[in-house]
Amino acid sequence: MSSSETEPSAEPAGALPVVAPQLRALRRRASLTLEAAARDAGLSPAHLSRLETGQRQPSLPMLLSLARTYGTTVSELLGETAADRDAVVRATDMEPTAAGGWTYWQAGAAGRGMQALRVQVPHGSQGDIVRVHPGEEWLYVLKGRLRLRLGDTLHRLGPGDSAHFDSLTPHRIAAQDPDGVELLFVHTLLQSPTAALCLGPTHGDAS
Repeated sequence: MSSSETEPSAEPAGALPVVAPQLRALRRRASLTLEAAARDAGLSPAHLSRLETGQRQPSLPMLLSLARTYGTTVSELLGETAADRDAVVRATDMEPTAAGGWTYWQAGAAGRGMQALRVQVPHGSQGDIVRVHPGEEWLYVLKGRLRLRLGDTLHRLGPGDSAHFDSLTPHRIAAQDPDGVELLFVHTLLQSPTAALCLGPTHGDAS
């Protein structure tokens, strides 16, 4: 689920930990210019610059896209560190984080080849963003109903339903019900020149 610079306006300052210095440090560690990183993440250089200087806060899809671009995890982007790579993640250790209207909980350890999240997607949030990127995604509906478009096919999933697909297939998810939908979501972390291609709408803030 890559990001697009055309997503709804960012959360107010303070909705996320201060990520700007970490975003810049990870880009430099990946030896990417601002222009190259922005292109790979489906953002404009101006938008990425604002994220790196703290003038904008990234949404969850933006964080996922940047994590793929830099070959890391959302946890590292947020500056979170784990004492060790414990195989077990306790429910009491899962702290919710809000980003771009979504709420997510880390459901896996850092430093792995896959990232696992529990995600709450509100109704009407980013449902018009189509995403394309290398890798695989798996999702499982915990609560509510989901509209999942894969290519030209629309799937409606309910609690207990799951989907596993190639992320190069253009895909879009949206909550069908006013109460939103809650998912388990797993994606592979791949670094690629085409790590985040967004085919979503072009209206809105593109800066």
